[in-house]
Amino acid sequence: MIQKDCSSITPPYAKLLEKLGLVRELLNNRPLTLAEKILYSHLNDPEKNLSGGKIRGETYLQLRPQRVAMQDASAQMALLQFMSAGLSQCAVPTSIHCDHLIQAVDGAVPDLERSIMSNKEVFDFLESAARKYGIEFWKPGSGIIHQIVLENYAAPGMLMLGTDSHTPNAGGLGLLAIGVGGADAVDAMTGTPWELKAPQVIGIHLTGQLNGWATPKDLILHLAGRLTVRGGTGRILEYFGPGVASQSCTGLATVANMGAEVGATTSTFPYTANMRAYLHATGRGPVARAADEAAANGFLSGDPGAEYDEVIEINLSELEPTINGPFTPDLATPLSKFGAFVKENGWKNELSASLIGSCTNSSYEDMTKVAEIAEQAKTVGLTTKVPFLCTPGSEQIRATMERDGITGTLQDVGAVVLANACGPCIGQWKREDLKGEENAILTSFNRNFKSRNDGNRHTMNFLASPTIVTAMAFSGELSFNPATDFITLPNGESFKFSPPSGQDLPSKGFALGNKDYYPPPMPEPQPEIEVIIKNGSQRLELLEPFPDHFGPQNSRGLELPPLKVLMRVRGKCTTDHISAAGPWLKYKGHLTNISENLLITAVNDEGGDVNVAFDHNHDISQPESDSIPNIAKRLKSRNQPWALIVDDNYGEGSAREHAALQPRFYGCAMIVARSFARIHETNLKKQGVLPLWFADKTDYSRIGSGDIVETLGLADLLNGDQSVVIKLRVIKRDGQIFEIPTKHTMSTDQLNWFKAGSALNFIRSQMV
Repeated sequence: MIQKDCSSITPPYAKLLEKLGLVRELLNNRPLTLAEKILYSHLNDPEKNLSGGKIRGETYLQLRPQRVAMQDASAQMALLQFMSAGLSQCAVPTSIHCDHLIQAVDGAVPDLERSIMSNKEVFDFLESAARKYGIEFWKPGSGIIHQIVLENYAAPGMLMLGTDSHTPNAGGLGLLAIGVGGADAVDAMTGTPWELKAPQVIGIHLTGQLNGWATPKDLILHLAGRLTVRGGTGRILEYFGPGVASQSCTGLATVANMGAEVGATTSTFPYTANMRAYLHATGRGPVARAADEAAANGFLSGDPGAEYDEVIEINLSELEPTINGPFTPDLATPLSKFGAFVKENGWKNELSASLIGSCTNSSYEDMTKVAEIAEQAKTVGLTTKVPFLCTPGSEQIRATMERDGITGTLQDVGAVVLANACGPCIGQWKREDLKGEENAILTSFNRNFKSRNDGNRHTMNFLASPTIVTAMAFSGELSFNPATDFITLPNGESFKFSPPSGQDLPSKGFALGNKDYYPPPMPEPQPEIEVIIKNGSQRLELLEPFPDHFGPQNSRGLELPPLKVLMRVRGKCTTDHISAAGPWLKYKGHLTNISENLLITAVNDEGGDVNVAFDHNHDISQPESDSIPNIAKRLKSRNQPWALIVDDNYGEGSAREHAALQPRFYGCAMIVARSFARIHETNLKKQGVLPLWFADKTDYSRIGSGDIVETLGLADLLNGDQSVVIKLRVIKRDGQIFEIPTKHTMSTDQLNWFKAGSALNFIRSQMV
């Protein structure tokens, strides 16, 4: 392995330790958790942020992240926003990773060639912007953003941002990696302090040792079942205890990756010998040596006696393989009970496809384990009974798999190896079979919402470890338990798999593969480069600043103008519902075009229909009901600002800032929720949409489409009265009027964004 230039990767440990010393003084030398040490040592002004009372769960922190990583779908909008700020280069090291726009159809080589051609316009834009602003550009085929970050950029004790909800994957190397929207990334890229409400910290105490078929994936699948999709909201998951040290670095990354599914801000672990070994194996010896010294000075682990907001005990020795789903990543069923679960629900005992890989489980260790299962099957003459798709996490993993015979072993039993990209995990899967039919797939992915993988809302995606997914592919039965069940061979004999063992790091070292995919480290900005956007493009569109809500057209001063309620959204509404991915990914850089998918899979609580909204003031030539985007466009054409009423955990899922940009583009000024998911609530604030929480959740059902809603008290809040309660005056369509109280989470800086119309508007005004 070639030793990397680590000058931009190694955290400035001396400065961080110096700041941590000041932090300790301000906090009266109380013991600190690891998460607190990393967060507080990256504060812009510790005295300002830590001089009050309670911090965790209360105080907004102004932070200085060290790095930004962006995937190709989200990077488009982030760069368009960065360009409008008018800077000549990024303030922190930044990278772009082309992984989301590669569709799985036939296999790695033809899929990559086809995707490069069909997305050439976007890739040219990203590469030209990267050259202009000094950004490292990882070409299509290089791999999945999170695997590449773990292999190249992550370092213990670092604070980094990524424009993808699974950015916390990098936490497997003992840092805080946080998924954000593009506007948040622009904060770091422009050198603006990035704001985060200090999360609470859940301590997860690990004891025992994984055994048998149990893997790190089963740890997080089990924990998701305990915490639910909302249990980590506003919290960092910090693992500690003797069970941490025995896990591989990439195994810890799997656990951190899926922390996103419980809504956690991020996950982290104390520095371990396995992290050190992984850094050396991936050419980052200088980082490992610097981390060793920082750890000796107490920086890379929690203090003895540090207090957590909650502690969860998990004995790894008692964990068994777990399968989660369908349709939500927190419905956890132990493998021993899964067959009965299938029967109870009346599902067909059939598996239609098995898929392994993705950013969650595509490490060398994962692949050596599944190759051992494949070798067991091959020895007795078995091949997979269902399509078996494998996605390597990076070019480095792919090349090492091929060199070490793993790829050949998998292909011999029926595997199709896909391109080093996200592929089916995010809906980039051209699946031609079972369209519209109920079927079950098993994947090692992290997310399993309806329609996410193949566009079929009847496809049930069950999440499991790569080993379980692989073993079950040879049975074809959904109820098959490889730990206990036998497969009948063609000769009539019975065969049972043995628990596989993997190899954490390759004995021959990692192979680099195609070096053309790799960028030069720390490229110098080339200001003479012109960013490429074709005239009349349907893929890319320059952004126009959003207007503020308080112009001459608003007679209510610093209160919002009267808002028409577009609809009341029922139940689970993820960012996939608000702004679908799959075929829509091609419009990520074109706000007008992608806004055509606004809420198209959301359920209207008034009637229960999908993608139906009502226009109670429609023109006689128009129907009263239409698609949600069409009704939103009608309101925009009338210059009628509007509001949404939504349910619990609104915006769960990926860090898709388009889910905030699109309603704002059509004229949404406010969303009132029973509760919000963290990233999405921040994205709304960044784009100038006011997120409010019902003080009484039962008020949700009192407001319907066509009602008029007015804010009361917002002006006082904008004028500095943080104690004010914002009320909503609701004027029903039948003339009834009542008021309801709400709660807000707006900080002083976030109020500045809102008053300016967006965070970017405010940043731009400060640079003039």
